[in-house]
Amino acid sequence: MCLLTVMIIWAVLGVSTSNSLHENIVTLMDNVVVLRVPQIKGSRVSVLLTCGQAYENAPVFWKKNGLKIEDPKQGNQIQVEVEEAQGGNFTCHQAPSGVYLNHTVVFVQLDSDTRPSILVESVPGEGYIHCSAPNYEGSFRCTWKRDQSRSKATVLLVKSDRNTEKIRCDLDADGSGILCHDENCSFKEEQQRVSLIVYIYNSYLLEGYTKTFYLREIAKPGKLPNLRISGNVSSWDYPALWSKPCTFFSLQFQVKVVQHGRSCNIDEHIVLSVTDKPQYEIPIKSRRYTFCVRAQDKFTEGPWSHWSHCKVNKSQVTC
Repeated sequence: MCLLTVMIIWAVLGVSTSNSLHENIVTLMDNVVVLRVPQIKGSRVSVLLTCGQAYENAPVFWKKNGLKIEDPKQGNQIQVEVEEAQGGNFTCHQAPSGVYLNHTVVFVQLDSDTRPSILVESVPGEGYIHCSAPNYEGSFRCTWKRDQSRSKATVLLVKSDRNTEKIRCDLDADGSGILCHDENCSFKEEQQRVSLIVYIYNSYLLEGYTKTFYLREIAKPGKLPNLRISGNVSSWDYPALWSKPCTFFSLQFQVKVVQHGRSCNIDEHIVLSVTDKPQYEIPIKSRRYTFCVRAQDKFTEGPWSHWSHCKVNKSQVTC
């Protein structure tokens, strides 16, 4: 999904509120406006819509979500009242033929300090959007998880930039993530953070989720390939996608030896060490154990890769 340009929507001429001074209206993209309210319950916002200057003297009638609005005063302009989260798709049509002329979609959004309800944190305390990059060449992926009760929520708009320079992002087919590429990033020292905002809606309730980061904070090496053990010496290669040369983009490796058949993710261990070299001499005599290794950028100490492992059972080694 290419990024959409924010433009002034000429279809909206004005807005007035009937019960609060705190509601406000913003234009998000072509034919889309957002009513921002401090609370959903009891909110009521009056919005003046216009079909367009070309239809100033033409007979016009309106529909909301496909149903005709019965209002004797309707014409090129119409005053609509949005109660609570009951936004909608307002379309104007030529009378009496019903030919479509224009439309404006109205969403309702709670103030930013209100707890969101569409997305959930995959890991408590780590935010609603998780981003990672396989190297420093500018590509990164961000993902999110919908609440089970909001499984049909839809992404409306994704915007990403660094210091006002736009970053292209493509939306996954299932709407649960994006793949982005910062074309101005490769091998440059980062001075500004990447800024990301994802607008997602359920019915006509809209929520915006933001995240900012340096690429160095999310650069996560891939799993270490070609892991092997010969005698009591283990060795492996750098991930294929990691930035080169390896002497400049150096990794450090955490090695762990756990009991045979146990997960690499457990805290209990027989050996735990860190090395700069892509090999390690295993300092135990037992021939029944699981050898684990993962990688991290040596200088930024960013995220660790997933574990790679070998299971050793006497003379049998399975990696």
